[in-house]
Amino acid sequence: MTESAAPRRMSAKARPSDRIFRSLSTGSAVLIMVILAGVAIFLIAKAAPAIAADWTKGDLASGTTAGHTDFWTYTGPLIWGTIWSAFIGLLMGAPVAIGIALFISHYAPRRISGVLAYLVDLLAAVPSIIFGLWGIFTIRKFLLPFQEWLNAHAGWFPLFGGTPSTTGSTMFAGGVVLAVMILPIITSITREIFLQTPRLHEEAALALGATKWETVRLAVFPYARSGMLSAILLGLGRALGETMAIAMIMSPTLLFSLRLFTDNQNSQTIAANIALNFPESNTLQRDALIGTGLMLFVISLIVNFAARFIIGRTGKTGGSKKKVPALNPTVALALDDAASPLDALHPHASSAHPEGLKPSQPEGPRA
Repeated sequence: MTESAAPRRMSAKARPSDRIFRSLSTGSAVLIMVILAGVAIFLIAKAAPAIAADWTKGDLASGTTAGHTDFWTYTGPLIWGTIWSAFIGLLMGAPVAIGIALFISHYAPRRISGVLAYLVDLLAAVPSIIFGLWGIFTIRKFLLPFQEWLNAHAGWFPLFGGTPSTTGSTMFAGGVVLAVMILPIITSITREIFLQTPRLHEEAALALGATKWETVRLAVFPYARSGMLSAILLGLGRALGETMAIAMIMSPTLLFSLRLFTDNQNSQTIAANIALNFPESNTLQRDALIGTGLMLFVISLIVNFAARFIIGRTGKTGGSKKKVPALNPTVALALDDAASPLDALHPHASSAHPEGLKPSQPEGPRA
């Protein structure tokens, strides 16, 4: 017998429209890299004189940069204040945003879910200065009684200690506003990820006797894990770069502080410090401010690279298999041995159908 000839690879003839589209796509990708490199080169070139300068004399020894021996003693408290305020906002905002997304996608009636989704998305269009004004005239006064009570009863804890603010211009008030500002980003992305969960996975969990919450925990959350993490880190990026709201609400100082309820003991953020001091700074002091912007640029890159690394390690259903609590031992063993609730319900689906059971198309919010 003669050996069969190797199959020939079929290739479609390239059309002008295909070449144009490929060129545009490649050019867009290259343009992004060029812009990113250009921003980095600009920041490094402008910040270099301030980083290498002697801060104990000359232009840097007075004005907005007075009292610092070098660039790093000036930048350190700003980096801390940026990360600390963003962490507070994320700690308060992320769980609420995920809860809202879950309610809209799986619990709210269809009519209500549409209205809620529209209202949440509308928050993303509100300018930062509006949030700042809302924080000044509403949030600061609203939080004052709570801050005073917590300071009086739990002042021994470092976060709640110190002399309580009488104006409400605290890190806690700034964190609350940041939490509201990152809500639409995290909620909208997480909601769409929840709605992409294969319906058969949820139906399989329900068929095994799971409750509504157990279905969400066993079928929805594992599928949406990487998407939720991406949404949270996008919200963190928004919080790290927020300027006007923080500048308007807090009474900041260049220091390392953990206190949430005090005046003039709130760590300043990089973005707010640039906005407040840039107009009254001389050339070298502006270079120092650009240097702090370089540090914010580096922090953003680190956050994004860390997000990519974590998402790559976890994946959509990543992580080691865990034995999930269920209604009875039989269900628990079935879920533990199966790759998904669907496999537990149809253990021979893969052999009967080489391509497996294809999930149905994602549906809208469940009634």
